Amino acid sequence: MDNKKKVLLFIFLVIIVAAYFVITLPAKLGLDLVGGSRLTLEAQTTDTIATITPDMMDSLKFAIEKRVNSLGVSEVVVQKAGERRLIIEIPDVSDPEQAKKYLGDTAELEFKEQKKLDDGTIEWVSTGLTGKDLKKSSVVTDAAGQWVVGLEFNNKGAQKFADLTKRLVGQPMAIFFNGELQSAPNIKDVITGGSAVISGGDEGGFKYETAKEMVDLLNAGALPVPAKIIEENVVGPTLGADSIDKSKKAAFVGLGLVAIFMLILYRVPGLIANIALAIYALIVFAIFKRIPVTLTLAGIAGFVLSIGMAVDANILIFERTKEELRSGKRLLTAVKTGFDRAFTSIFDSNMTTMITCAILYMYGTSIVRGFALTLAIGVAVSMFTAITVSRSLMEVFIGADHMKHPSWFGLKADEVSASIVEEQSAGKAKLGVLD
Repeated sequence: MDNKKKVLLFIFLVIIVAAYFVITLPAKLGLDLVGGSRLTLEAQTTDTIATITPDMMDSLKFAIEKRVNSLGVSEVVVQKAGERRLIIEIPDVSDPEQAKKYLGDTAELEFKEQKKLDDGTIEWVSTGLTGKDLKKSSVVTDAAGQWVVGLEFNNKGAQKFADLTKRLVGQPMAIFFNGELQSAPNIKDVITGGSAVISGGDEGGFKYETAKEMVDLLNAGALPVPAKIIEENVVGPTLGADSIDKSKKAAFVGLGLVAIFMLILYRVPGLIANIALAIYALIVFAIFKRIPVTLTLAGIAGFVLSIGMAVDANILIFERTKEELRSGKRLLTAVKTGFDRAFTSIFDSNMTTMITCAILYMYGTSIVRGFALTLAIGVAVSMFTAITVSRSLMEVFIGADHMKHPSWFGLKADEVSASIVEEQSAGKAKLGVLD
C-alpha cells in the first residue's frame, strides 16, 4: 500500500471514530440552554479559624473551581456572594443530591495527635495541620507493588509536617474528616520534602478501593476553610426556545454562505474545502463530547465561528495554487507547490495561536483555561483538515483525467498556460516534480 492510500485510510478511520463518539456520547449543555442546580456554600469558623478573611474566601473559591472545573470546560460558575458565601451553578444537573455529590464533601480535614489528660485518658487534639496545607493526594504503589496513599503538601504544610513527624516518631498521627477518625498511621521516621505515603490497611497493604476512598476524602477536605451547603435550588435555562431556534438558523445561514462563497470563488477546490470543513466540525465536536466540554450558546457560536475561521488555511493554499497555475506550472506541480509553499505561513500563524493558548492555560483560571483548551483543539484540528485532508482529496480529484479545465479552479482560460490542458494523465504524472 502506497503512502497516499495509507493517508486516505487514516483519514477514513479518524472520521469513523469521530462519528462513533458523536453518535454514542451525550452532549453536555450549559446552564443557559438546559438549566441546572444552584448551591450556596457558607464558610465555617472552627477552633483554629476564628475569622473568615477575604483571602480565605479567595482561596476557597479557587479550591472549589479547581475541584469542579479542573480543565475549565465544564462551565460551572463559582462566584462570591457577601463575605462568607459562594454560589455554585452546575449545568444540566437538576437533582440537588446529584449536585452535592458532584461538588463533593466540603467539611474540614484535620491531622491530630494523641494527648494524655490529667485523669489518664487519651484524646485526639489538633496539630494545626489541616486540609489547607495539603496540595493533593493520590493512589500510588510502593516498591513492593502494594497500594499506598501518597500525600503532597504545599510549602507551609511541608514544614508543619516535617516538624510533626520529628516530634511524633513512633507515635500515631490521625486523619479526621467531618470530625470522624479515618486513619491513624504510625510515624516511622522524620519526613521532609513535603511528600509522604500512608501504608498498611489490610494484610499485604491497602486494597485499591480502600486507598481510593481515603484519597477522595483527603482531596475533598483539602479546602482552606470548611464550608457548608446552606441552600440548594433548581434553576431553569436562561434562554428561551425561540432564542435558541434563531441562533441555530443564524449558524446554518452563516455556514451556508461560507460554503457558497468557497464554491463560487474556488470551484472544485472550494468543494474540497467544504468537505474538509465538515470533517473538521465532526472531529472537533467528537473531541468536545469525549472530554467533555459543556456547550453554552456562546460556546456554540464560538464553535461555528471557528469553522468559518478554519477555512482561512484553505484560502491561502488555493490562492497559492492559482498563482502557480498562472505562472505556467502544470496542474499536479501547481497543486503540490501551492500546498508546500502555503504550509509555512499556515504553520507559523497557527503556532503563535498555540503558544498563546499554552500561556493562557498555564496561567489562567477556570473559564479562561477552558477557552484556551478549546481554541487549541480547534487550531490543531483545522491544520489537520486544511492540509492533510484537503491535500489528499485534491489528489483524488486531480486523479480523474477530465479535471483539466481552468474553470474548475476558478480561473479563466487566458489566465493560465495551455499546459494545464495538455498535461499527461494524472495517473502517470510524477507529482511534485518542478518544471
